[in-house]
Amino acid sequence: MQDRINNIINVLDTNKAEAIEVFDLKDKDYFVDYVIIATSIGARHTEALLDHLKRNLKPQEQFLGTDESGEWIAVDLGDILIHIMTAEYRSRYDMENFLGSLSKNVESEEEA
Repeated sequence: MQDRINNIINVLDTNKAEAIEVFDLKDKDYFVDYVIIATSIGARHTEALLDHLKRNLKPQEQFLGTDESGEWIAVDLGDILIHIMTAEYRSRYDMENFLGSLSKNVESEEEA
């Protein structure tokens, strides 16, 4: 599992995603084991990051679904959920507080 997460972080980081955080929720009452959040620099960058993920992670990862709005994209890999959003959306929805309350084991890109 850690290799999968590292691959995702690497793709996001290589393609200039910012403030990448990983939330370990496997022992919590949540519908996925891990959530990864990354900030994009704009709507086009958000979409480009999704393209990079698809290109670099397939066929190892099965993309079960994506929800795309330009400012915020959610990617469902089954046991991993990836959120890519602009800084404005990330600030507005403050998912770190919610996910942080579920998980004490938070890893940032600097630790990965």
